[in-house]
Amino acid sequence: MNLLPKEFLPLILTFAPLFSKPVWKSAVVLLVGAILTPGKRTVSAILRVMGLQHEAPFQPYHRVLSRAVWSSRRASRWLLQLINVFAPEGVLVMGIDDTIERRWGKRIAARGIYRDPVRSSRSHVVKASGLRWLSLMLLVPIPWANRVWALPFLTVLAPSERYNTTHKHRHKTLLDWARQMLSQVRRWLPQRAIVLVADSSFAALEWLEAVRQLPSSIAVVTRLRLDAALYDPAPERQPKQMGCPRKVGERLPTLKSLLDSPSADWQSVTMAGWYGGRTAALQILSDTAVWYRTGLPAVPIRWVLVQDPTGKSEPQAFLCTDLSATPQQILLWYRQRWQLEVTFEQVRAHLGVETQRQWSDLAMLRTTPALFGLFSLVTLLAHLLQSHQPFGLPHSAWYKKSLPTFVDALAAVRRSLWATRLFQMSVETPTIQKVPPELLELWSDLLCYAS
Repeated sequence: MNLLPKEFLPLILTFAPLFSKPVWKSAVVLLVGAILTPGKRTVSAILRVMGLQHEAPFQPYHRVLSRAVWSSRRASRWLLQLINVFAPEGVLVMGIDDTIERRWGKRIAARGIYRDPVRSSRSHVVKASGLRWLSLMLLVPIPWANRVWALPFLTVLAPSERYNTTHKHRHKTLLDWARQMLSQVRRWLPQRAIVLVADSSFAALEWLEAVRQLPSSIAVVTRLRLDAALYDPAPERQPKQMGCPRKVGERLPTLKSLLDSPSADWQSVTMAGWYGGRTAALQILSDTAVWYRTGLPAVPIRWVLVQDPTGKSEPQAFLCTDLSATPQQILLWYRQRWQLEVTFEQVRAHLGVETQRQWSDLAMLRTTPALFGLFSLVTLLAHLLQSHQPFGLPHSAWYKKSLPTFVDALAAVRRSLWATRLFQMSVETPTIQKVPPELLELWSDLLCYAS
């Protein structure tokens, strides 16, 4: 039975060389089932939605994740090439962030105890047991959604320090993993200009310098402390001057002190789509400097100090390692970082992240990145459908939706997949067949047991 609509085939067949022919057949079933399945994304739930719950040799579907030979990294590279259709030229804006997949169980060896960023606040810290994933996403405008989406393409597991100590592995921090991921992306895209936006946990001098030292550097935009030690660039070394070369020049005032400085030349700007989606009138101050701490590298940056004249939000500071970037462009790049949190929420709510129940180490390494990548793949499939015929939006007497979201994209892809299974023409008698009874029973089960 053909599981894919003809308009989806060129896109899905891109990943066929990753697998052997027998494994590819099972992988397509898992892919289609993961899109169609509501609720938990277990292999058992996928087999039920595909009508294969009575098929005796079910082990091949589990082995796609736990034993089959295929490369997740190659899949990530091909997925990045596919989603580049949304940004074929110009600067590529990427975002990176970590998230906790809440999991329990003795057999989940790589889990740790982490601060839960969703449930914690400044005054209240909530700890969570689970796996920590670091995800790199492409921030691109989706034309039919009229907004920027964060499309994951490379997600890696950052095991806990306890796990690495127990297994005698060298522990790598999130910054170590992020540096390796960016180094890999730079090898995949050696010619494209890349800007990375990240939260304040990536504002580390050694890491910023390591990213700058890549064969073709990647500009980083992140938060900056108001009390950061900023300096003038080091003066030119004079002929026959003795001693070690200076790293920095004279110490500059802290950004915090500039907030109350009467000589500060503030510039008024209007930022559309600021926090909360509002248009905000802001005052900004910007300049270049060298950020330095004793014993660490000296990193040239452009800093941007932002304050709200109404006093509704606290002053913030940002940095960019691209000194030629304008302050407005830096703020536009950074505000897109919120889309990473939206994607994390969407993959949990609609793609079943945290509901999978694999116990094999290799299956756990593959399943969550695959579900993150499924977000980008569904967006691509919806883009194909939208190019043929715009899909409709749900509406009611009290609410009319104006722009599609990921839920609408997923629903459109599901309709196309269900139509392929339903309305298959007979070669001899080209008439639409009635809905098979077993499919009606399957739909009944899905509606009755969907959570």
